Formats: sequence, structure tokens, C-alpha cells
Amino acid sequence: MPKKEIVLVLVVAFVIGTIGGAFFLEPVYQELPSVMGLVEKNIPNNEETMYLDLSSSANIKELAQQLSSTEGFISFEETSVTIPLWKFNEQEFRYFKEILGNIDDHYKHYNVTEDGKIEIQLEDNYSSHDAIKSFADWYRAVYGGSLSYAQVHAKLVVKTSADDTFRNILLQKGIVPSKVEGPIQNKLNDTNTTMLPSYQFVLVTGVVGVIIAVLGIYYESFGIFSRRFKKFMKEKRRR
Repeated sequence: MPKKEIVLVLVVAFVIGTIGGAFFLEPVYQELPSVMGLVEKNIPNNEETMYLDLSSSANIKELAQQLSSTEGFISFEETSVTIPLWKFNEQEFRYFKEILGNIDDHYKHYNVTEDGKIEIQLEDNYSSHDAIKSFADWYRAVYGGSLSYAQVHAKLVVKTSADDTFRNILLQKGIVPSKVEGPIQNKLNDTNTTMLPSYQFVLVTGVVGVIIAVLGIYYESFGIFSRRFKKFMKEKRRR
């Protein structure tokens, strides 16, 4: 085959390979993390931890009851609350850092940020409702006003086999986990980090197309060489 025709065949093979990769193989390739996650989901005794950010106006007690009555539930815990106020000056910042520990003995740890956020970590079995109420009562007594908003942070632990069920329950209530930890998420992250970007994958399929074209072009030559080599080896053994 003339060189010009060989070049044309290779170019066409590369184009066909990239088109096939982009439209047929790449969508399948992108589903690989989901497939790997599905494998982890069906392994017994695996657990998934979802971190939730909830509004204090939500009925957290009702949510906890619904979650706990769902098959695959392991635990639900309110871990901390965040109360946004206003941007503190230096004096206010020092004041809130000093006074927080005296408001409620059940504040396990607490932190004050300069942009005006009160972060309170809760003791075990102490509800966010009680923690916010104690702060709100103190705030009303000192400042004569009421809190406009507070955020509750919670941790939900479920069996991996029931991961989709709990995600759907949360989604129906407008809740999306802020963070997820566990074997499914780890497998998704690991798979995503090892996968090629889409454009690289498409280029690889193009190169594969070229390789197949080369094999097709020189198939007959490979066959002749193979037969000659076998014949040569037979004659060598006879000698």
C-alpha cells in the first residue's frame, strides 16, 4: 500500500477511534466510579457516615425518629451548633470568649470567630435545642434581643447497603450531606483520582484505533513472516 494511503487510513482510524470513544465508550467509562461504589455497598458490615448541617427551625426530633426507624440505621447524633451574630470588634471578641463557658455547663468545647460566629460543641446526649435555648436566654437577658438563626451539625451513621435509602429521606426534606465518609465514598474518591480526564480517554481510544488499523494493514505481512519463521525453526531442528 502506498505511503499516502497508509497515512490516510491511520488518520481515519484515529478520527473513528476518538468519535467512538467520545460517544460510546466515554459515557461507560464515566460510570466506573459508580460501579465500584456499588461493589462496596454490597459488602456486609460496611458503614457510611453522613455529616449534616440543619437549621435550628427544623424538627430535628422528628427527623431523628424517622431515621432511627429505617432499616440500616446505626446512629444519629447532634454534635455542635453554630450561632452567627455580627462582626465583633476586639473588645466584643474577648468578651464572648470569656463568657461562653459560664453560660451552660454542657458546652463541651466552644469557639468564637472574629467574623461573629459562636461555635459550640455539645456534650454527649445533650440536645442542640437545649444548647441554643440556654444561649438565647442569656443573649436576651444581656442584649434584650432574640437570635435570628442558628445551625445544627449532626452525624448520621448507616449501613452502606441502605445508603441510597437514607439519602432519599434526607433529600425529601431538602437536606444534602455536607460531607460523607466511608468505604463507598473512599472508593469513589480513589477511582476518580486514578481515572483519566475525558479528553485523555478519548485520545487513548483514538490511538487504539490507529493500532488496530496498523495491525490490519500489516496483517498479511505478519502472517507471511510468522509462516517463514515457523518454517525456519522446523528446518533448524531437522539439522
